[in-house]
Amino acid sequence: MLTKRKKENALKKTQRHDGDTGSPEAQVAVLSKRIDELALHLKKNHKDNHSRRGLLQMVANRRKHLKYLEAKDTKSYAKLIKALGLKK
Repeated sequence: MLTKRKKENALKKTQRHDGDTGSPEAQVAVLSKRIDELALHLKKNHKDNHSRRGLLQMVANRRKHLKYLEAKDTKSYAKLIKALGLKK
């Protein structure tokens, strides 16, 4: 589970302005943090198929946000990918 402090730290790196939680950058940052924590959980509990399904949904959701951001603002997309250490 993502604590309030971890969520705030993830948001601070990518927010467009104070209080921003709805921008694609902020949502990708929070999703990435949740994905990392859930992946760690699944390494310990490899038979937890319900959580695995949730993980796959979050990965798909993050991919959609990244695809949208890449189409709308390539510069912001590249900056986000570098900041979060995702791909490319």
